Amino acid sequence: MTREEAYQLLTEYTKKEALIKHALAVEAAMAAYARKFGEDETAWRIVGLLHDFDYEMYPSLEDHPFKGAEILRQRGFPEAWVKAILGHAEHTGVPRDTLMAKALFAVDELCGFITAVAYVRPNRSLAEVTVKSVKKKMKDKSFARQVNREDIIRGAEELGVPLEEHIQFVIEAMQGIADQLGL
Repeated sequence: MTREEAYQLLTEYTKKEALIKHALAVEAAMAAYARKFGEDETAWRIVGLLHDFDYEMYPSLEDHPFKGAEILRQRGFPEAWVKAILGHAEHTGVPRDTLMAKALFAVDELCGFITAVAYVRPNRSLAEVTVKSVKKKMKDKSFARQVNREDIIRGAEELGVPLEEHIQFVIEAMQGIADQLGL
């Protein structure tokens, strides 16, 4: 599967602009980590782009990401990629036993949280988001309450990257596509 084919699959199942932007943010963070770790950037991009592609159609815990995994398997997606996508959701019980799976879990919630922080900055810009502003908002339990802070912390730990360094790395990855994200 090429990146273009993955994007077509994403937009076939996902119509909401916010979900597409989230997929793009996760893709950017995954690509950056692939470069950092010397991994296959295209593969990591595709996994990041498609990790939630089934969510809009199948949002329940019983269905997401299981339905997406079925669809990806039917399309010949590599099993390691499917397992990474399944592992990004705690409720699946699928272990994150590859670097790709650990990275996906580590960046998913953080990308959403960084986006939320950018939305409350004066210019709604990623250029205004800092590690300090992210950590401050993480302490505010009423801010972006749907984002699991423990997953953000555990993700950095599983990836073996200090939290502050991880936050900075993902901010920078997202800043690289700020125009696509509208931030």
